[in-house]
Amino acid sequence: MALNLKQLAHVCIFARDLDETRRFYEDVLGMTRVFDFTRDGRVFGFYLDAGNRSFVEVFENASAEYSGRNQINHLCLEVEDLAEAVAHIQTQGLEPTEPKKAVDDTWQAWVDDPNGVKIELFEYTAASAQFTGGDREADW
Repeated sequence: MALNLKQLAHVCIFARDLDETRRFYEDVLGMTRVFDFTRDGRVFGFYLDAGNRSFVEVFENASAEYSGRNQINHLCLEVEDLAEAVAHIQTQGLEPTEPKKAVDDTWQAWVDDPNGVKIELFEYTAASAQFTGGDREADW
């Protein structure tokens, strides 16, 4: 049994100013917005294509600090088979969350590294918003 890691799927960052952050990543770095996260009809986050099935996920957080803390919310790793990955992690004495389908139609589970860094494990589906687009209403 193994994790069957495919690649880094995305890095999630917090943004004090969502519009300015979007302009930077789109206009300066040349990334393309794939979809928005909305809550109550208001955009509070978005996904940007970083190429080769890798993405930058951005969420609004007005209190984010950039003095060496709170810059990256989590790392997301794409795996071949999420159930197998969770089973493998459990054999290492850790308890990841149960796999669930997220609002972006990907399967996900979570585990913390020894430093408390959140690691999201991702298995894409044919309907994943990263590839099909379409804004998604958050359920959290």
